[in-house]
Parts: sequence; structure tokens; C-alpha cells
Amino acid sequence: MFQSFETTSDPALVAPRIAKLRGLLEARELDGFLVPRADEYQGEYVPPRAERLQWISGFTGSAGAALVLKDSAHLFVDGRYTLQARMQTDPAVLAIESLVDTPPPTWIKEHLPHKAMLGFDPWLHTISEARALREAVEARGSRLVALGDNLVDAIWHDQPAPPLEAVDIHPEKFAGRLAKDKLAELAEAVGAAGADHCVLTDPSSIAWAFNIRGHDVPHTPLALGFAILGAKGLPSVFMDKRKLPKATEAYLTQLADIRPPSALEETLSAIAAKGAAIGLDPALAADRLRMIVEEAGGNVVETADPARLPRATKNEGELAGSRAAHRRDGAAVTRFLAWLDRQAPGTLDEITAVKELEAARRHAGDEAQMPLRDISFDTIAGAGPNGAIIHYRVTHETNRTLGKDELFLLDSGGQYEDGTTDITRTLAIGTPTQEMRERYTLVLKGLIGISLLRFPAGTRGMDIDPIARQALWKAGLDYGHGTGHGVGSYLAVHEGPQRIARTGTQKLLPGMILSNEPGYYKEGHYGIRLENLIVVRPAEPLPGGDIAMHAFETLTLAPFDRRLIVPSLLTGDEREWLDAYHARVRAEIGPMLDGETLAWLDKATAPL
Repeated sequence: MFQSFETTSDPALVAPRIAKLRGLLEARELDGFLVPRADEYQGEYVPPRAERLQWISGFTGSAGAALVLKDSAHLFVDGRYTLQARMQTDPAVLAIESLVDTPPPTWIKEHLPHKAMLGFDPWLHTISEARALREAVEARGSRLVALGDNLVDAIWHDQPAPPLEAVDIHPEKFAGRLAKDKLAELAEAVGAAGADHCVLTDPSSIAWAFNIRGHDVPHTPLALGFAILGAKGLPSVFMDKRKLPKATEAYLTQLADIRPPSALEETLSAIAAKGAAIGLDPALAADRLRMIVEEAGGNVVETADPARLPRATKNEGELAGSRAAHRRDGAAVTRFLAWLDRQAPGTLDEITAVKELEAARRHAGDEAQMPLRDISFDTIAGAGPNGAIIHYRVTHETNRTLGKDELFLLDSGGQYEDGTTDITRTLAIGTPTQEMRERYTLVLKGLIGISLLRFPAGTRGMDIDPIARQALWKAGLDYGHGTGHGVGSYLAVHEGPQRIARTGTQKLLPGMILSNEPGYYKEGHYGIRLENLIVVRPAEPLPGGDIAMHAFETLTLAPFDRRLIVPSLLTGDEREWLDAYHARVRAEIGPMLDGETLAWLDKATAPL
């Protein structure tokens, strides 16, 4: 299995660990310390060594922060994780705050004691985050103190070692372009931004730019490291050579100067000492990098990561791989759905379902000689009330039987060398209630609304997010997460800068892959989420139209549960889209299925 079902947090450990941290605060003459869910690369995906927030708080989510003060402690999480945080931490020790409504800078500006000394690790906060924190702290007449070490590391005595997993070459047939051509393009972008050099801090950008993949973090093929790109000359890659097999080292040596991670600070300082202008992305680069440049006399040019947009706008080779991956993945999911439908309610549990789905993906990959490299995240398999926990992770302790007449929310994905998948289906176990069917249909209307959309160039994710919510809003309902996130090409299943959300300011460009996943969650009862991956494409011109338009092509191929649809709630256009989508599913993945599963698919995709 690519995932375990062990419980990785214990609320009983929170109080003694917070007490140890407070002991260090007193010894260092500090009034507080911030513990973000981040590593020095500022990625969502971190190795076990960097799970400091989980260790100190018990919270295992992918976003959040803890603020530990002498007399209080606070855990900041967003709407995806509110229920999860309540269960995983000790609320008597850590008060749960909203990461969206009152993020740490806002909370600090209102509540931090005056003349306090607040410590932070500048490797674990971006330039923008540190700036906001500094302004908030100083507004209280207090001081933000950059520490040379991390206080959690000082008390985490069995902290795991840094990862040393092998780095692979990502073939050009899947990358779609040679690395040398990408690097030449990035060098031009560095110069155009007014910089002499730029530090690539996002491992996804390094993976994309150099056509490499790694295994340093769970479920995401990243090789952790940094790179310095110059407007001229050979780039430098800072990565432990023990991670580089001979073929990979020989390949990278042709593209860059390979140096150990320990050489990064000295190298960057030496470049800055010559008065160079160093490009750093304030939203991605650690504040420590800014400090190194400025302390050496260099100039920081705040500019976007030059690889971020090219990486997000997939080329035709990457899109062809994604389509192939989704066909295989859709066949695997459909085999699983047909199998699940043959099981009597109350006869299997969440863990059994997760194992069966992973086995189906492995089988589909092996059949096509394109092995499943990993799952793209821990499968979310929530039966009944567990489905209302938006990012639920099943463990042996929480494992629940799929009971009669309830809903089962299944959010999963695969990592294949030609593409990354992410799909959610909500399924009826037994006979659903009328309320379940109506709310499922409202969610489906949101997914179809996005799928049918045509929009002009320049449209942002925030502009179209309400379209996915309008049917729910009319019923007085909503969901507490974004409608869509970007997805990488055999990279991170959560990729920026594109997203469909209230905060999605990036323009949606052709080639960008996003998720389309509205939902509804009734705490203590059930959850509903439906998700397809979509890609931005130029739309066919319309007679009389006078501006270029974009549209979405749906990549995901698997049926929706017709038992949960109330046809009368769908418009004619919505029914037409759904019937056409199901016909396409049948045509594209039907040839990959055996007789029994194909017969099930024919019924599951019959026109409404």
C-alpha cells in the first residue's frame, strides 16, 4: 500500500510538548514562538522531518500554524480542517482559530502582549509572511526575532533524518520539452525581471525546469533542493549527491553545477557581495534567503518564480500524457465502482474500499505498462458522518463500516509517469434520502456549470467560483473550501498559481489543469463532493462572436451515481451535458473493461 492507516497524532502529547516549548521560551527570554506547517522549501508537501506542526499540536492537515505564547496557545486552520483539528489536538491547550478570518498577523495585531519578543524560524516563513508578521508585531510595540535554530527541533529528540531518496530523469516524451530549452527560457525571464540571478525555491519548479522527479515527500514526486539561475551562465543545483544515481548525476552535470545543500548560503552570499540583483519570489522564498542577500550587500528583486506559469500552462505533450493517464485511471475507478456496487451494505469498511481502489489502479497501470508510481494523496474515504470531514484520513481507529442507506465520499488520485489524477465521487450505499439526492444534485449542478462555461481571456478563478455555488446558495447552502486547485504533470496534485476560489487572482490560461469540485457537508451526517479535472482550452468561435473565448475540456472519465440525481432539478442544458459526458465515458473507457464491468458501466451511463 502507498498509504498507511496508522494514527499519527495523539492529543494527550500536546500539553507536555507545549510545556517543553514554553521552557525554551523562558530560557531564550522569548514571549512566544510560531510553528508553521512548512519546511525551508515552503511547499505544501513536506518530509516527515519537517512535520513540526503535527508534532507540537497533533494536527495533521496540509495548512496551518501554531502560535505558542507564555500564557496561551493557538492553532490556526482553514475551513477544510476545522472538524479534523478539534479531534486531533487538545482544545484545552490549543484554542482553534480561523486561518482565513483571523490569520496569525491579524490575531497578533489584536492580541499579542505589548513589548513582547516573538521568535520565528526565517527558513519556515516566506518573505511576504515575515513582512506581515513583522508589521503586526511592531504594531503592538513588540519585536519579531529571527532565530538561528528552530525551537521545536531542540525538543524533538527522535526527529527523522532528512530524506535521501533517488532522483529520476523525467523523459522528454512526457515532459514535452527538453530541459535545456526550458532553462534558456528561464534565463531570459530572469534578465527581463531586472535580476542577475534568481533562486528557485519550489521543488516543483526545479523538477519541471530540469526534467527530474524524486521521492522525498509522500505521494508527490519531488526531489528537495534549491537552484540558482543566472541571466547568463550555468545554473547551480543544491542537492545531496547521495540522491543522484550515476545516470541522473551525469544528466544533471550537463545542465548545471551540482553543489551540496550546505553550500547554498555561502554561494548566495558570495554572489550578493558583488552587488548582484537577486530575484526572490516573496510568496515562495524563505525570509532567510532575503536576509542572506541583504546582509551580504546584494539587492533583492521581488519577482515571481519564473518557472511557475510555464509549469502551470501544460504543453501538448503533457496534455496528451494527462489524457492517457485519465483514461487508465477512469477504467480503474470504474472497475472499483462496479465492484463496490456488488457488495451488500454493512459488509465492508473504509479501509477495505481504499485497498481495493489502490489495487484497481495498480492493475490498470500494469495492464498498460504504465505502472502506478504512487497515489497522489492519502485517499479520502468517508462513510456517513466521516464524509463531512472535508480532508478525512481513515485510520484503524476511525475506520467505519459503509452502512445501509448512507453516503460514501471517495476522493482519490494516482501518480503515473504521464500524468497526475484526482477524482471524487459520492456514492449511495443502499437507498439515499430525498434530502441527500436533492443536495447531491445541487452539487452536480455546480460541477456542470463550470464544465459548460465559456469565458473571455483574462478571466480569473475568483470570477467563476460563484457559478459552482449558485444552486447551493439559492437553497441557503454552501461549502467551506475553494472550487478548484491547479494540478501538476506528474507533480503536485495541488499546484499554483491557478485556482477557482474566492482568492483565485491568477488569470486562467490555456493549458492550465484545474480541479472542479464543489461540495456540501452536513456535520455529523454526511458529505457530498464531486470532482473532475478540467483543462483550459481555446473555445470554438461562435457565429457573431467578436472576442476570443476559452472553455474547459474535462479530463476525468468515470460515471456519476445516477441514483443520487433528481432529474427534475436539472435544466435541459445540464441534462444534455451529463448524458454526453456519460456517453463519452462509455466510449473511451468501455474498450478497457471486461464484460461484467462493461455491463455495469452501460447501466451506470444510460441517458437520464
